[in-house]
Amino acid sequence: MSEHLPAAGFPTTHWSRVLRAGDPTDREGREALERLCRDYWYPLYAFARRQGLDREQAGDLVQGFLTDLIERRDLAKADPSRGRFRSFLRTACGNYLSHARDYDRAVKRGGGRTPVSIDLRDAEGRYINEPAHDLTAERLFERRWAMVLLGHVLTRLESEAIRAGKSDLFDHLRPLLEGGDLAESYKQIGQSLQMSEGSVKVAAHRFRGRYRQLLREEVARTIADPADVDAEIADLLRALA
Repeated sequence: MSEHLPAAGFPTTHWSRVLRAGDPTDREGREALERLCRDYWYPLYAFARRQGLDREQAGDLVQGFLTDLIERRDLAKADPSRGRFRSFLRTACGNYLSHARDYDRAVKRGGGRTPVSIDLRDAEGRYINEPAHDLTAERLFERRWAMVLLGHVLTRLESEAIRAGKSDLFDHLRPLLEGGDLAESYKQIGQSLQMSEGSVKVAAHRFRGRYRQLLREEVARTIADPADVDAEIADLLRALA
């Protein structure tokens, strides 16, 4: 269910703070927006490809859209009461693509500045492994958004385990966090790590609990109202069904 992606790294904040990037004097808001865009450009790439653009067209237009979004500083006009950053991003990108008259002459915005780097080889390698083409562009975007977010959660948890000296234990228990089954029993894992079966079970419980906490943090960064976290998690899990 997850992908091995870099940790998100942007400040714990809600979309309402990201919208402050519309103020040219607000450096933190702008940086938060740039980091969100760097983390979530791939769902937009998949969205553009599923609409029939080739790899070069999709890469150029998504790069142009994200750079334009950051450089124009017009996010202050957006309405955070509408809720989800992902919904805003998909709609805004869709509008951008529909108004791009000449894909072959698409240029990157921002005077050559590229705050969001897109690796076309990596992007296309991921895209060709997407589910069957009966998924609409919108549904594929939602699915990829969820996958990227869950990938960040798992990467953050793995980083914490490494710092705590529990990387081997995390590796054994990773399948549980990815929604799968363990390759070995708790007893077998304990024997290989010189731990009791009970200690392995406790560790699994703690990893799961921390995973849920990190998931809520990641989701909270992309919505306007913290009260919507549970509903947003439910929507993202449905997108993976």
